[in-house]
Amino acid sequence: MLKKRIIPCLDIKDGRTVKGVNFTDLKDAGDPVDLAKKYAREGADELVFLDISATLEKRKTLIPLVQKIGEVLDIPFTVGGGIDSVDLALEIINAGADKISINSSAVKRPKLISELSNTLGNQAVVVAIDAKLVDKEYRVFTKGGTNDTGLSAIDWARKVEDLGAGEILLTSMDHDGVKDGFALELTHLICENVELPIIASGGAGAIEHFQSLFTETKATAGLAASIFHFGEIPIPLLKTKLIENNVKIRN
Repeated sequence: MLKKRIIPCLDIKDGRTVKGVNFTDLKDAGDPVDLAKKYAREGADELVFLDISATLEKRKTLIPLVQKIGEVLDIPFTVGGGIDSVDLALEIINAGADKISINSSAVKRPKLISELSNTLGNQAVVVAIDAKLVDKEYRVFTKGGTNDTGLSAIDWARKVEDLGAGEILLTSMDHDGVKDGFALELTHLICENVELPIIASGGAGAIEHFQSLFTETKATAGLAASIFHFGEIPIPLLKTKLIENNVKIRN
């Protein structure tokens, strides 16, 4: 069984780390390079960097920031936001990222998943799925959570696996920033329908939420932002408590 991973997420807007609730009401959370250093030092297993307002032009201006973060990390580092071509993905990998994450561009042109997987290897390709409950069905949203694609999250997860993705970053928009626990039903459904590792995101607010995630679903990682950014749950304490409760976690 894969050991579970704890992954802080840096949502980046205009070069700063931000955090909101349900994808809105963003607040400044600090300097991304300083936070990256802190999380690596505290024992985070990986780090995710998402440019939440990316366009191709903005992404290119953020390449130096990717380089700065890559230089201070000795843990796997995933970068997402505005990546819509193999060339751009290669530029980001060359800047220091270990993996790239795609979302809107994958929905717009699913073949991109296969192109990236064939070029980078599937271990470097993460497909992010932002899902929300609409009319009793979990649907995929794109463009920073503003566009309801009408796609079933379960069907889309199966498709991205078939196209060569190596991992899914699953975010519950309903739970994002609310801190009342991960979306266990959604996470369980996706885990049961694909063989890929699933990073669950959205809703972490207490150590018990990670415990529930790892014991009630097959998620391989728990991702969180504000609880780490604002010092509510130190990563070393989180890992210690999970180990005490018999969760096999990376040390």
